[in-house]
Order: sequence, then structure tokens, then C-alpha cells
Amino acid sequence: MGNINYAQAFAPKVAETFKKESLTDSATGKGYSFSGVRSIKVMSVDTVPLNDYRRSGSNRYGEPVELGDTVQELTMRDDKSFAMTIDKGNQSDQMNLKGAARAMRRETEQVMVPYVDKYRFREWAANAGIVKGLSAAPAKNTIVDAVFDAGCDMDNLMVPGAGRTLFLPNTYYKLLALSDQFLGVDKLGAKVLTKGEMGEIDGMTVKRVPDSYFPENVYFMVKYKGCTVDPVKLNEANIHTDPPGISGNLMEGRFYHDAFVLGAKANGLYVAAVAGKVAAAPTFTEANSKVTLASTTTGAVIRYTDDGSDPRYSASAKVYAAPFDVPTGKKVRAFARKDGEYASVVSEKAY
Repeated sequence: MGNINYAQAFAPKVAETFKKESLTDSATGKGYSFSGVRSIKVMSVDTVPLNDYRRSGSNRYGEPVELGDTVQELTMRDDKSFAMTIDKGNQSDQMNLKGAARAMRRETEQVMVPYVDKYRFREWAANAGIVKGLSAAPAKNTIVDAVFDAGCDMDNLMVPGAGRTLFLPNTYYKLLALSDQFLGVDKLGAKVLTKGEMGEIDGMTVKRVPDSYFPENVYFMVKYKGCTVDPVKLNEANIHTDPPGISGNLMEGRFYHDAFVLGAKANGLYVAAVAGKVAAAPTFTEANSKVTLASTTTGAVIRYTDDGSDPRYSASAKVYAAPFDVPTGKKVRAFARKDGEYASVVSEKAY
């Protein structure tokens, strides 16, 4: 029985297919490098604070601060595999490669790409920095306003305007395309009517997505490209010639992938969701030198920090279990999440 690993030969073709076929790939973050079989490194360059310029004395520009960088090492969590037989007539190495290439292309286009797209949408929605609960589903006469509200919220949080993508399930894509407000914009409306394309709205590239790809209870999503890293790595693509029980070739493959939202850039992900499926933000109550956190969402888990970091992404976040001593001189930040629902906004209070 022969065994050849074609992972390196197929990896560029898999990457090319993802770029061409995937609905999400053009909006993914690529700022990482592989540091192991399943690990990636993400490096962010630090900044320094501004100073008041002094016209006399030494260090007139302020005390110099050594510029550093922050390196995160992340491990891809989703580990998938597949197995298939290949035309038994492909007996030579050359024919094995050709048969395997065709099989890999079909597997990538029809199975891997849709799976990864759906996974990314779920992870992006679950970890978005902005989750807006809408009291009613967008309608033809309200969807344009809802999209512009998303853009305004992101602008107010200093998210860059360039590089945003609006992901719309087919149901709401249709409403936007037929909206009088949208069609009233001559350039955009004409493009929709003559080419069947959506183009852009409020500076966002519009992507039409099958309804089945979207997470439950999400109406639409806006994503800034640089707010995530979304690696995919083909690790194995083995061809076994005449293995026991098979006359011909058996191809087995394995790939790792994931979607990580970067905490410092999480506001680059905006999710418009069903209002009743977004947890209520925690409230703070102080009595007898103790702080009590609570959410009106029954069954929600509250996480908090007292070092000023964002509890949704910080390693220092704690699960709230009981009232704690007032942390004088510190800022407490907290959010709530319930299984099957989306995270609340972050509440905060300085003591």
C-alpha cells in the first residue's frame, strides 16, 4: 500500500478557492502568521500617549516611552477531517495527483467553504463588539435607516470607514433592493435595476448571503475587515493506494480553521439582532460597602473586570457569583450573556 501526502501541493489551491468562492473571505483579517500546526501569532504595535509640549527644560516633547508590541498566540479550535475514495483507475502518482486535485476542489467548494463561512458568521455574531437589539424586524421602509444607524454607531466608536462589509441574508437583501429610499439614490438604484448588483450603501460593500448561513435571530451584520483574524490551514491531504478493503485510492484530509475577534477592535463588528435575544446589561447596586451586579435576563451569566479592561475579551474577567467589596479607585466593567442569546453591552462604573 502506497501513501503520499499532497498537503503542500494542495494548500495554495485551497487558499485560492477560498478567496474565489467564499462569501466571507474578502472581509476576513489576514494579520497573522502560523507559529505551529494549530497556532497563529497576532502582533499589534503599541502606541504612546500625547504630551503637552514644554518650551523649556529637558524632554520638551515629554518623557520618551519605549515603543513595544503585543503578541497574541491563538490556537485554532475547529479541527475537521474528511475521507473519500478516488477513481480506482488512477494508479500512477501523476494520475493520483490529478484525481486528488479534482476531488479536493469539489470538497473545498461544496463542503469546506460553506462550512467555514457559516462558522465565521456564528463566531463573529457571538463575539461582536456592538450588538443592537431591534424591536421589530427590518421592513422595506425601515431597513435603510437601520443600516445607516449601524454606520453611525461604528463611526461614533471611531471604526475606520473604509473596509466595511454589510452582510445581508437574502430576505433582507430583497427588502433593501426594493426600498424606495435605496432606489431613490440614482447611482445605487440604477446599478441594482440594470445589473442585479447591490454595490455599496453608506460606504459599505454589500454581500448577499443565503438565509441558512446566518446565525439564528440575526437580521444583518456589518464587519470592518481588520477586527478579526480568520485562519484556515490544510494540514493533511493523504492518498492511500490500494489500502485494505479498497481497490484503488483513498484520500483523507484534515484542516484547521477558526475566527477570532480582536478585543481592541471588536467594535468593528456590528450585529442587528432580535431585541428579545440580546441579554440586558448589568446594573450596579452599592450597599454596606458591597457591590451587587444584576441583569434582568433570567439565567444570564455576568462577567466583570476591575482593571478597566473589556470583560468580553479580557483574560482577567471574573464570573460574578456574589457581592464583592467596593473596589475604591478602580473602574468595574461588566456584561451579561445567556446561552442561545447575544451578549449585552458593557456597563461600567468608577469607584
